[in-house]
Amino acid sequence: MAIFGESHTLIYAILGGVIPALVWLWFWLREDTHPEPIGLIIAAFIIGALSVMFVVPLQKYASTLFTSHREIIVAWASIEEIIKFIIVAVVALGTRYMKEPIDFPIYFITVALGFAAFENILFIIKPLNAGNMLVGFLTGNLRFLGSTLLHAMASAIIGIGIGLAWDGTFIKKSFFAILGLIGAISLHSVFNFFIMDNAQENFLTVFGFLWVFTIINMLLFEKLRRMGQSSTVSSPVTN
Repeated sequence: MAIFGESHTLIYAILGGVIPALVWLWFWLREDTHPEPIGLIIAAFIIGALSVMFVVPLQKYASTLFTSHREIIVAWASIEEIIKFIIVAVVALGTRYMKEPIDFPIYFITVALGFAAFENILFIIKPLNAGNMLVGFLTGNLRFLGSTLLHAMASAIIGIGIGLAWDGTFIKKSFFAILGLIGAISLHSVFNFFIMDNAQENFLTVFGFLWVFTIINMLLFEKLRRMGQSSTVSSPVTN
């Protein structure tokens, strides 16, 4: 019976962690008018999820290097965003599938949501193991509206940066990628800092800021889409 109960707890945690991430993934994939190969999207999502197993020990090690609470938060955010950047670089960057500007944030978001899905499971399974189904349910919903979206939007900054330098040189793309990485780490750090410190007082402010940033990203997605369309139209036709 114990094994039966534990298996159900794990199933509930997986569903509660993965489904919200998949909902957001579906939403952002709809922004791409030229869908990416489903196999590559699945691979990016799964590898992003598995990367949590590398991030956790790195974050634990980082906690031993810093004493300041703020430094630890920045270090944790940096580790997560850098690891996600490396995954996208290995899986998708430089491949023939990066055919238009909007593809960059799409892959960054996919990897980030895979990471968020696994992280959600770890957060949800704790209250479920303690028998607190309501707490587990609320945790899943709050992470859907907050942390899961944060992961997607923070990593999207990097992809948007590279996408904006679509027609530029390697140096220009690298510069925009670094700016995007700094922006991703900054957003991630600020969110975590306000959530961990005086969470109840800052809850609405932080979530409101995150959703405003999401709207800005949606507008930038539209800009990248138009850049892709204009580059297609202006491309010379060869016989």
